[in-house]
Amino acid sequence: MRILLSAFVFMFCAMAASAQDLQSLLQDNADDIAKPSRNSIGVVLDQMVATGLPQVPAFLEQWSDKNVWQDDITGTFFMATEADDTLTLTDIDTGAETTVPSDGFTQLKPNGGVRRVIGTALVQFQLIDPDTTRRAAALESIARRPEASQLAPLMASLEGETDPALLARKQNLITILSARFAEDPADRIAAIEALAEETSVETRAVLNQILATKPGVATDLPDANIAAQHDPMTGPDGYYAALVAADLATPLTTPDDIRAAMEANIIDGRVGGVPTAQLDTDAARARAYATLAAAGTVPPLVGIPERDNALNTHVFFDTYTEDDPAITTAARNALDQVETAVALAQTVDLGLDALSLASIYFLAAIGLAITFGVMGVINMAHGEFIMMGAYTGYVIQLFVPDYTIAIIIALPTAFAITFAAGVTMERLVIRHLYHRPLETLLATFGISIALQQLAKNIFGTQARPLTSPAWLDGAWIISDVIQISYIRIAIFIMALFFLALILFILKRTRLGLEVRAVTQNPGMAASMGINPDRINMLTFGLGSGIAGIAGVAIGLYAKVTSEMGADYIVQSFMTVVVGGVGNVWGTLAGASLIGGLQKGIEWFNPSNTLAAQTYMILFIILFIQFRPKGIVALKGRAAAD
Repeated sequence: MRILLSAFVFMFCAMAASAQDLQSLLQDNADDIAKPSRNSIGVVLDQMVATGLPQVPAFLEQWSDKNVWQDDITGTFFMATEADDTLTLTDIDTGAETTVPSDGFTQLKPNGGVRRVIGTALVQFQLIDPDTTRRAAALESIARRPEASQLAPLMASLEGETDPALLARKQNLITILSARFAEDPADRIAAIEALAEETSVETRAVLNQILATKPGVATDLPDANIAAQHDPMTGPDGYYAALVAADLATPLTTPDDIRAAMEANIIDGRVGGVPTAQLDTDAARARAYATLAAAGTVPPLVGIPERDNALNTHVFFDTYTEDDPAITTAARNALDQVETAVALAQTVDLGLDALSLASIYFLAAIGLAITFGVMGVINMAHGEFIMMGAYTGYVIQLFVPDYTIAIIIALPTAFAITFAAGVTMERLVIRHLYHRPLETLLATFGISIALQQLAKNIFGTQARPLTSPAWLDGAWIISDVIQISYIRIAIFIMALFFLALILFILKRTRLGLEVRAVTQNPGMAASMGINPDRINMLTFGLGSGIAGIAGVAIGLYAKVTSEMGADYIVQSFMTVVVGGVGNVWGTLAGASLIGGLQKGIEWFNPSNTLAAQTYMILFIILFIQFRPKGIVALKGRAAAD
């Protein structure tokens, strides 16, 4: 009894030792390890996975990366790194390291097909790896190269997954793999129907793969999963080429073929009984060729009638690579649903882009709307006030390293600087040119050029960065299609704030009352004790100050250069004119119209923004012809004109 017990203990210990010894398993399959093939390696990998040894994943990774070497004498396998002529060997089971000369060792170099099979086996370990990063990498590897064999280990790894994001990603990949590779058609259809609720590019790619087709041609329509049938007469040459490629027809006889046959078969000045002097027409050459063909000298003549006859006696079709019609029908319905959802999401995304652009145009134009509406001054230097505000923000960031605080300081500072610049400009130039629009335009245009050159002299011609705070980095991602950057959201909120602020000033303050009075009837306002000259000065300064604030906002995402104002002056004037001169709500309406119009034109012609701007200007010219006072016409002021 003691002998039997000792034998049992010995056998158990031996089996346990063997179970912990990966090298022994490798030696049992040494030939397949040293010279693996894609067909034979699967059995060895199954044996490795079945052992459950913790050293298996590390070995598979090193083997796939070509870091496994074999001793030429003993046949022992090592994980190794090569440096010059030496190898640092790592024992596969114990992890012990030794350094030896590289002579006498052979590096294992599995080909790409074998490495893919190894990667499939390795993913089973990576999916349950304690390291979150390695699990995420395994999921991305599956997403890049999905295979049917990955479905089972992926489903098995769900139970122990603790990370919510990785759990959701695993479930998503299970749905994708099930749609393509599940054995039960009902499971595939259920997965396909689940994919119909998503709009990601990955989902659309999976559905398109299920709906992949291949062209076919036959004498009769085959019993297969037909995707479409084609009329060959819509493109006879192309369809006939498909017939020839399928060895179902002979190539058309070309004029070059006929000419070559004529030249090769001239006998006593005749070809096929026709004198060569008469072979000056296509009909004569065809007749001679037909004679040669009847005699078996040349291949039969294949012309248009023969081509059309061959096309009409064959059917041309596309068949799905997927044999089950129920699956392709489900995939087609799902893809139609997804594409409808994507189109709707793209419309929403385009609307958000248009809204964002409209808010930018509103900020750039609201100051111009005030000065132009109240004073009737065409200020071509308005864009340069935007530029001054942007450079103000840049300079402040040079001295204030905290970008959030810098922006908070920059906004009122930009307003103060551009307000002062606007008042100075009004006092020195504009006030002497009232009711002389052409001279005002030329003067302000000259001032804009001078301000641009001054900015170049101070800051140079290179674009300067106006860096947004870290909390404005990135974008608000609503779905795979709809997203908008946080900077644009901040600009939109700023536009709403200034809309409310300007409405408050104009509607609830004495300054606003006086501005509205001067706007509607300057003469009557002056008779009521209001100083139009003072109101004009303050109004011009207010409009310039708002332009400076707009410059800070625009500079957060656009380039800050001396010419940046020129990029917005045209849109600002169009916004004011289209919306209605001197009206805040009109400016908002004009900005919305122009922003939406520009984004819409760019969507139809995304590769040519210059064409989009040209079409937009043409549209606005036509719009002004039918509504010269803009969307929201301002009442009054006519009494003073």
